[in-house]
Parts: sequence; structure tokens; C-alpha cells
Amino acid sequence: MKFIIQRVSEASVTIDHKVTGKIGKGFLVLIGISDSDTTETADKMIRKMLGLRIFEDSDGKTNLSLDAVNGELLLVSQFTLYADCRKGNRPSFIRAGAPDAANALYEYIIQKCLEQHGSVETGEFGADMKVALLNDGPFTIILDSDEF
Repeated sequence: MKFIIQRVSEASVTIDHKVTGKIGKGFLVLIGISDSDTTETADKMIRKMLGLRIFEDSDGKTNLSLDAVNGELLLVSQFTLYADCRKGNRPSFIRAGAPDAANALYEYIIQKCLEQHGSVETGEFGADMKVALLNDGPFTIILDSDEF
């Protein structure tokens, strides 16, 4: 599982010219799910993401978590995080999770984030989404479940 976490001042998702998710200060999280991912993998990733202290405190140090700043979450599924570009110029997505299983895990992640954090907006699994953001910093973290 891969999470691309961007600290944002604001972010939104638009589908068919309609805004379906919008946040202010918080994290825009692009979520890639592979066939080998499980709910245990998701729990580990959620715990790490919500624990990240990447907002500035009063001394200008990145020392505050999402909860500490009353930040919001915008969760967007993105199977292209599993693009394999080693051969040729056309990416292969063979490592991306099968749609039904990946969608179930995406919905699980949304539910767990709602339970643990509360302020959650989303994209729509499999939709053609337009994602807009104002990256704060910029500050981008890549979490890969294979690395911890």
C-alpha cells in the first residue's frame, strides 16, 4: 500500500464538474492499493499517517499532528501509484489491486479514518477525478507499507 501525503492549505476533488470533496488545512492523501494489501496493512498505514507530526508549532518546528491543528483529510484512490515503468514507455499496472478488492480496502480506510479522526472527505473510486490543491510548504511524504 502506498500513501502520498501532501500537507495542504486547501484541496478539492471534482467529478463531472461537481466538487465531491473539499478540505481546508490538512492532508490530501493519494492511496494506492496492491493485491497483497490487507486490512492489517491499512491499519498500519492509517496509524502512521495520523501520527505524522508535520505541521509547524509556535516555534516554527514541524512538531504537530493533524489532530493537533484540527486538520482535515481528503482521501483519493489512485491505482497509478503502482505503475511499473521499468520496461518500455507504457506503464504496467499489474501490481495494482483488483478493482473490487481495492475498492473494499479504500472504503475500509475511509471508515477507519472517520472513526479515528472525524473530518474526512473523499474522491470516488474509479472515477475520472480532477484534483486541485494548494500544497503547504511544499511538504510531501511518501509512505510505502513495504518499507516499514
